[in-house]
Amino acid sequence: MGPLGVWELVVIFVVALIVFGPRKLPELGRSLGKSLSEFKRASNELRSTLDDEIRMEERRQATARAASTPATPPPATEPAATSAPDAEAAFDAAESGAEPETVARESRA
Repeated sequence: MGPLGVWELVVIFVVALIVFGPRKLPELGRSLGKSLSEFKRASNELRSTLDDEIRMEERRQATARAASTPATPPPATEPAATSAPDAEAAFDAAESGAEPETVARESRA
């Protein structure tokens, strides 16, 4: 039944009956029920408000991420173009078995 057993509930009821009397007990029960229902309603409202705020914050973050990400990809950077003599020297070096960088450096000098 939970943390309180049947005998504990009977003792609580008897003590409440003795302290408050048979005329006040139904009134106390109603006010306790109203208080519990009001507390439950307020906690559900708070939970609902928090859930709404969390959803709104997630939407804001998603919108911010979408705004910071460009819609079109940035233009690709092209590698440095080689001049025609350097390209020819590299090709000749590849055919002859020499390293292309060495040949390209030598042709500039």
